[in-house]
Amino acid sequence: MSQFFGNVEPNIIDDEMVQKAIEEKFPEDLGDLARGENINFKVVTELQLSFKSILQIDNLWPLENLTKLQLDNNVIEKIEGLESLVHLVWLDLSFNNIEVIEGLDTLVKLQDLSLYSNRISKIEHMDTLQELQIFSIGKNNLTILEDVVYLRRLKNLRTLNLSGNPFCNREHYTLFVVAHLPSLVYLDFKLVRESTVRFLHSLIGKSGNGILQSLCFVALGAGSLQKSGSQKHTTAFVEYLNGSFLFDSLYAEDTEVAKLASLPEVEDLLQAYPSWFVSVCENLYNYGLEEYKKREAEVSQFYKRFYEILTVNQQESKRIISDFENRNQKRLDEIYHARSGDIAESQRAEGKEDILQLGDALMTLEALVSNDLEELLQDLKSSVDVITSTFIENIQGIYPFHGIQCRDLENQYHEKLMEMTFATLEKLDNDEVEEDFPDDVRRLLVDKDTTVNAINMSHSIRLRKIDKRESDMLCNTYQW
Repeated sequence: MSQFFGNVEPNIIDDEMVQKAIEEKFPEDLGDLARGENINFKVVTELQLSFKSILQIDNLWPLENLTKLQLDNNVIEKIEGLESLVHLVWLDLSFNNIEVIEGLDTLVKLQDLSLYSNRISKIEHMDTLQELQIFSIGKNNLTILEDVVYLRRLKNLRTLNLSGNPFCNREHYTLFVVAHLPSLVYLDFKLVRESTVRFLHSLIGKSGNGILQSLCFVALGAGSLQKSGSQKHTTAFVEYLNGSFLFDSLYAEDTEVAKLASLPEVEDLLQAYPSWFVSVCENLYNYGLEEYKKREAEVSQFYKRFYEILTVNQQESKRIISDFENRNQKRLDEIYHARSGDIAESQRAEGKEDILQLGDALMTLEALVSNDLEELLQDLKSSVDVITSTFIENIQGIYPFHGIQCRDLENQYHEKLMEMTFATLEKLDNDEVEEDFPDDVRRLLVDKDTTVNAINMSHSIRLRKIDKRESDMLCNTYQW
């Protein structure tokens, strides 16, 4: 356990402990609080039970109007017994042995919650705490940085302390947290720098969350955006284009045209058409993967330069600060050993001037890095515009497909199918057909209008599916 005080036995909160705590907290108000020989618990709004070796929370239900409760520095293992304290605004459970966040569902007015220095390994069960503004869960056992995303549901959260958890050692930890919780004002006892927030917001820009998600990939150490299998195809916007998947989907529900396969020459057409269609899809698929590599390389290069700029800036800042500290230490030593007040005063004046110069130097570095990052971001936007616009133009029919698109093939196939079917209808009218067609085919060929309507309906369905696949590619590209 985290808190044992000598050989003191752990306690459970009882009436005696509560009454004694109230008397210690409000000795001057006992007359107002007293009701006969007992305390009027309903008028108590604050209670401090720190350093009481408390193991279990219990018997607090009479204090239904509590707004502030301190249970820090005990040996509490479970959050419980707080259901009736619906008016709590401030709750301190720091320095205990709590392993799970629970038992807080009814505390909907809670604004300040401290679970600092416990044994918690997951952020959870806080959905009802929509008024929470300050949350401290530092020095626990949080190892999965992605769990921080859970806190996005707390719309009023402005101050967050996560320091001392294992995931704080992850590279780009701060950047990840700020990216996912853009409303934070303070993180780990430090003001969230406006330049960082502005930069992250500018990354989001008109691209929605796409670039922000890419930033989070890097912040998580994901490196490049390499993916394998279908996930990579989806990221390249060319899913369902390798092989015959798209073609097969065109005819998955088309039973009418399949009946025409028994007509003269139609069977050969139906066998040749898939190879043409699949070939075009494969070209588009391979081109999409090539463009994906270009996009990936552009984003990776952006982040490489981004961290190079930050690293150089940080190194220069550290050098300037280190030089200042060395000079300041030397100056302090001289002041300490100075036998003349004039010498000491002179050294102090120099120190003040040195501090001003330090501030100017660091502000200059801040301005330089801000300009460098802004220029880098503009370069990225320009490159992305070129890459995506070129990709979109090519999808719509320019190089490398030379106008041969899936839609063109479908139209050509439709025209040929119509010609062959009309020829067969004419032969049927003239009793020139020797083949004995199945009944379902004869019903389809009962007259020209029935045949044309069936074929046109199938053609429209296939065109819509082709258009949908192209539309999805364009929409995903715009969104990226």
